[in-house]
Amino acid sequence: MTKHLEPEQRRVFDAAAALFAVLATPMRLQILSALCGHEKSVSQLLLGIDTTQPNLSQHLAVLFKTGVLAKRKDGTQVFYRVQSEKAVALCRSVCTQIAIEMDEPDAVPDGQTLSPRVPVLA
Repeated sequence: MTKHLEPEQRRVFDAAAALFAVLATPMRLQILSALCGHEKSVSQLLLGIDTTQPNLSQHLAVLFKTGVLAKRKDGTQVFYRVQSEKAVALCRSVCTQIAIEMDEPDAVPDGQTLSPRVPVLA
């Protein structure tokens, strides 16, 4: 017999999964990294992120729609900035830990790593 989740637990897990789904693409992590500290226009983002404008705009729209980013329009340009500092802190923490594990594989004991043991296919 399986135990069913309480409605509040289910809502928490559903919300966490939704956030992880939004953040689960390398492109969106790059965007968040590029926007740490200050806002940028779409054209400024394109200078540092290797993608097309339509692809970038699609990812920006998802991040905006979910509340991770905020935007403002100035004439014909759209500027994006981080709205959810907590989402960025989560990404920064995970990415920093994985970078440490990749640079120093023996620094973290087995069973305490975040990075997957099997290669992730691109």
